[in-house]
Amino acid sequence: MTPIPMIELWRGDMRESLHAGHAVICDSRGVVAAWGDPDAVIYPRSACKMIQALPLIESGAADAAGLTDRQLALACASHSGAGVHVEAVGAWLEGLGLAEADLRCGSHMPGDPAENRRLTCSDHAPCQLHNNCSGKHAGFLTLNRHLGGDADYIEPDHPVQLAVRAAFEEVTGETSPGFGIDGCSAPNWACTVGGLARAMARFANPAPDRRGQAMRRLTDAMRGHPLMVAGEGRACTELMRAMGGTVAIKTGAEAVFVAILPERGLGIALKITDGATRASEAAIVALLSHLGALAGDDPAARARLGGQIVNCRGRATGELRLSAGFPA
Repeated sequence: MTPIPMIELWRGDMRESLHAGHAVICDSRGVVAAWGDPDAVIYPRSACKMIQALPLIESGAADAAGLTDRQLALACASHSGAGVHVEAVGAWLEGLGLAEADLRCGSHMPGDPAENRRLTCSDHAPCQLHNNCSGKHAGFLTLNRHLGGDADYIEPDHPVQLAVRAAFEEVTGETSPGFGIDGCSAPNWACTVGGLARAMARFANPAPDRRGQAMRRLTDAMRGHPLMVAGEGRACTELMRAMGGTVAIKTGAEAVFVAILPERGLGIALKITDGATRASEAAIVALLSHLGALAGDDPAARARLGGQIVNCRGRATGELRLSAGFPA
């Protein structure tokens, strides 16, 4: 099956752009609804960070290090590199007896406007703590210390990444066809959109075993600390707040998005094939609204779907709309 039209950009009376994709909703029994091809193979990118964090808890490493829910949320985060994120990851590493140099994620300018301005105006360079994946990597380092692995924990054959791959394949129910190297240098294992949705459904309705307990802790951490998962002005943070902490959601690069709905026992995964973030944010709003988890007229929702797009003068120029048939 080919991707289906999902999100349209209208300017005036003309459709200017069209975004197509795949989306799947699963429960514990299987696929509940699907648009496009559930068997489309994708890289989940950062949308799978809660899966990558499972070995951190299952191994006993998180409890041995005394990690808090706030830190577990950071392990699942693609944060904005705000002061609150940088300080939290720095303190986490210090508590392990480690330092910024032990990270293997690289550095980039933070997305947070205030921290970006502070660095720019002070002529200071960003460090690895500013990397949006530094929380995930702090989790990797915590697991690595517990396992006694060598310093290069991002290598595909390292015990940390072997544990991540095993967890990933088990919860998606698929043998991954391979991996790509993510922006933070860690392996990112491929799966189908349906497999990713199946994994999110397992997080939404976890089994009463060690893995289920780990899934519940990570989901609750994300729902309880939405600021740590992304940042002010970001879709993940704003939409989780709008839903009152009832749903955990996570974006990934190249227009991947997932959601975990514990009260409904549902998991969602979607991929916009052209990689447009504006479309993946609009599509997750549409699906969450369709399921009754998010009010479509909430300001956080309207900012991403159905609200006016304005130019630099504040003049309305267009809007993002749903394509016919999605998500009905």
